[in-house]
Amino acid sequence: MEGSRQPVSNTRELIRQAVLAPSSHNTQPWIFRVSEAAIDVCADRSRALPVNDPDDRELVISCGCALMNIRVAAARHGLRAKVKLLPERERPERLARVVLGAESGASAPEGVLAEFVERRRTYRKAFSSGRADPGTLDELIEAARVEGASLFPLSTEEAKRQAARLVAEGDAAQWANPRWRRELAAWMRSPRCGDGLNVSALAAPVAKLVVRTFDMSRFVGAQDRQLAAGSPTLAALCTEGDARHDWVQAGQALQRVLLVACRRGLQASYLNQPIQVARVRHKLQELVGKGWPQILLRVGRPLEAIPDVPRRPADDVIVEDRTGREGPGREGVRVA
Repeated sequence: MEGSRQPVSNTRELIRQAVLAPSSHNTQPWIFRVSEAAIDVCADRSRALPVNDPDDRELVISCGCALMNIRVAAARHGLRAKVKLLPERERPERLARVVLGAESGASAPEGVLAEFVERRRTYRKAFSSGRADPGTLDELIEAARVEGASLFPLSTEEAKRQAARLVAEGDAAQWANPRWRRELAAWMRSPRCGDGLNVSALAAPVAKLVVRTFDMSRFVGAQDRQLAAGSPTLAALCTEGDARHDWVQAGQALQRVLLVACRRGLQASYLNQPIQVARVRHKLQELVGKGWPQILLRVGRPLEAIPDVPRRPADDVIVEDRTGREGPGREGVRVA
């Protein structure tokens, strides 16, 4: 195998950074299979969202974000990281392999983003009104382009209003579905769980009951519509295709965009409802005018500090491969 065996401490540190990637409902749907000088990034379908994400599109995008964090962390440690995308029909869970080489003595360009992996947060409230300056916006567009995706800012107020209407339309479709509400409620959890959407232990039973029982699309849709229309920067991250390898690329592009934004003092959140509902996605595609929308992103400057989001320990998502096999399953030795 190309490369040389890296110390376990290095591998664990890379994966500790990987698990800080964003994911839908904070499901953290990844497994990292470690063997010799390689890390295989695999989808953990036990954490899939079959109603919200029936094709595993966002699950794969999240794994792509984690992959980008591995690349950034490797660069910080002066390691060469050669990535091969591996989505295969026979083994769809295995998404990418990172082959780690010996210390190169010089950091890859991604290394400058390393300190922002732990600073990146999802900010769901209204941003300050100031827009990103043109130079910063160009940086975000370039960050997506480098990873094989395109970032299309919805730069006019009319385009934002149209996108905001689509967000509300997506909200209405999702909240009208009892199965979708039950799935959302199932991922509302105490911070002690290390994953999911944080709700205090005291409030969780009532909050979950309300979500399961009531169609709150009117309230949520109005709120999200206002967030979209009032976003300093609202942009669609798009890819040329819409296959699994495109989703992995979208994830890497998204994470690079998020880290570049964080470097400039900005944070982001997602209004993916129009992409999660197929008939609404086509309308967003027409609005953007090119490619397949994968993420609808709002970017701006937070008005208040953002608390940490719980993460599972890296050891919970590492499988040591001592079999020599290349499959994505959980064979091998779980790190304890």
